[in-house]
Amino acid sequence: MAQDAAQIKEKIVSILKLKGPVIPIQIAHETDLSILFASAFLSELFGEKRIKMSTMRIGSSPLYFLPGQEPSLEKFSSHLKSKEKDAYLLLKEKKYLKDSELEPAIRVALRAIKDFAIPFKNNEEIYWRFLTTSEEEIKNIFEEKQRLKEEIKENEEVLEIAPVLHKEKKASKRFKEKTKRKKKENRQDGKFFERIKSFLSEKAIEIIGIESVNKDSLMFRIKEDGEEKLIVAYNKKRITDSDIINAYKKSKEMNLSYQILSLGEPSKKLSSLVEAMKKLGEIGKID
Repeated sequence: MAQDAAQIKEKIVSILKLKGPVIPIQIAHETDLSILFASAFLSELFGEKRIKMSTMRIGSSPLYFLPGQEPSLEKFSSHLKSKEKDAYLLLKEKKYLKDSELEPAIRVALRAIKDFAIPFKNNEEIYWRFLTTSEEEIKNIFEEKQRLKEEIKENEEVLEIAPVLHKEKKASKRFKEKTKRKKKENRQDGKFFERIKSFLSEKAIEIIGIESVNKDSLMFRIKEDGEEKLIVAYNKKRITDSDIINAYKKSKEMNLSYQILSLGEPSKKLSSLVEAMKKLGEIGKID
């Protein structure tokens, strides 16, 4: 009987390897056991830590699966309750969420969807990361944000220590307006940075270095398909031939191929010029 039990357990493990997460009734059908016995064997395997059990329920039953099959639980997200589904979709889209910035209902829901929402702390603040978002990815995101904050802080400090030689009301007002405008630009820079970072992340492009950050453009070193490249992102809808030349000069200096991003489509004239340059062999001089 002991041997029979061991064989049944091995068969259950084999079924999980083949099918991924299942509920007890599926195991019962595959092994010709009653649901009661199938559940008992699953419980034993869970107790032996050979398999895992979901917090989510399909009807009244949990899902059982092998370690490493956690991403397959996404196929069953339709069984989440309304607010839990909202929290699931929000976390999946954003990759991570800061607990203190969420509405109470979403905070409660995140604590209920333990299969998908993984808690962690950063600077004593509670955050949640999505099941398939790795700790390394989160670390890289936070490091990039911190780097940008430091850049912005340096700009603000320059303004704060700038000497005000005339104390007249008019001069003071101009200085305050300049400071306010600079802070607004820095906030806009931050939004543009996050927009570009999100765009690259969606395309599975890894940022390996930041060359420059300012209100008009960003320069990144990236790795795509194993190749290191330069990306120049312009914070405007229309780029000019000067923008392309500047990007080319920087890429030549770094000995990298380069790509350009902007907030809009290039003009037809510029697109035609780029296409023409691709087919140009040389420009010769007639003696």
